[in-house]
Amino acid sequence: MDVVLDTIGGDTQERSWKTLKPGGILVSLASPPSAQTAAKFGVRQAFVFVQPNAAQLEAIAKLVDAGKLASNVETVLPLAEAKRAHALSQGGHTRGKIVLQIDPTP
Repeated sequence: MDVVLDTIGGDTQERSWKTLKPGGILVSLASPPSAQTAAKFGVRQAFVFVQPNAAQLEAIAKLVDAGKLASNVETVLPLAEAKRAHALSQGGHTRGKIVLQIDPTP
């Protein structure tokens, strides 16, 4: 991988190092990655700490509503097909997001 975005930390972060190719970067939102471990694997590391900002989130929502910000969705599958969605994501041939649709309970 070129980039790992760690949102969990702990053991998940530690296992992520070996998935990076030389020169890649591990970016964590959960806990600061070790600079020493990054050097050991020949990769970079970064820690991003974000404070929620209501005004910024509202501005982003307006861009989405106006059709000025969108994501590329490859396929939408029902939650019952989560295993298939995972297989598709691991296959490396998708060009967009794989969305699991959760039907609201009546």
